[in-house]
Order: sequence, then C-alpha cells, then structure tokens
Amino acid sequence: MERQAVGQELAPLLIELVDLALTAKQAHWNVSGMWFRQLHTQLDVLADDLRLWSDDVAERLTTIGVAADARVETVAARTPFASFPSGSIDSTKVASLIVERLEKVVENNQTRIAKLGVVDLVTQELVIGITGGLQKQEWMFAAEQPGRPA
Repeated sequence: MERQAVGQELAPLLIELVDLALTAKQAHWNVSGMWFRQLHTQLDVLADDLRLWSDDVAERLTTIGVAADARVETVAARTPFASFPSGSIDSTKVASLIVERLEKVVENNQTRIAKLGVVDLVTQELVIGITGGLQKQEWMFAAEQPGRPA
C-alpha cells in the first residue's frame, strides 16, 4: 500500500463529508415550506450517515498512519462547496442544494475509487460503500424536487 497516495484520496473526502454533515444540520434547522416535515427528518438521517462515514474515513487515515484533519479551519479552507445560505430556506431549494453537493462527492469518489483500486483495495472498498450510501441519499433528495426524476 502506498500510504501517501491513499491519504491524498481520503483527506479531501473527509473534508467533503464533514462539510456535508454540517450543511445537513444547518439545513435541518432552517428548512421551511411545503416539504418541511419530510426534509427536516431526512436531513437528520443524512447528517447521521455523514458523521458515521467521516468517522470511518478518519479512522482509516489514522490506521494507515496518516493524520486525519477535519478541524474547522481546515474544512473551511479546503471545502469544494460554496457557502450554504443562512437563515430560513424553502424546502425546494434545500433539496436541490443538497443534491448538488451529494452529486459532487459521488463524482469525486468515482475518481478516488479508480485510483484506490491500484494502491489499496481495503480503502477502495470503504469508498465504494460510502459512495453507495451517498447515491441512495442523492436519489431520495432528488425525489423531493419538483420536475426532477428520482
């Protein structure tokens, strides 16, 4: 296993998952509108999943001897996501913003999966499992958007 190559794939994933978990809670607290109840509940499930996946990624990093870094300043400096809107936000907008973020991580993970297949199959399997969960969440949030096929 090439520890540094694996770390270069997992470190950004950790940042993305932590950012998404924080975003899911922000959206959970501030969602309003027609689909409030189902999105409020669904965002909590998403945040829980993201916290578990980020913990798995951080522990894998530590296991292979690479320090996990998801400090607030690190996440803020390295996240690929634009700032989530502040204040109350309509449920239709929340669903689309969450889907965009989930799509981005899934897309990034497709590249990570290919690279990890060459250097560490155990880590590749971890990222494949997380990607499956992200895709399921993406599908569920996409179903909340008017005019968008699930």
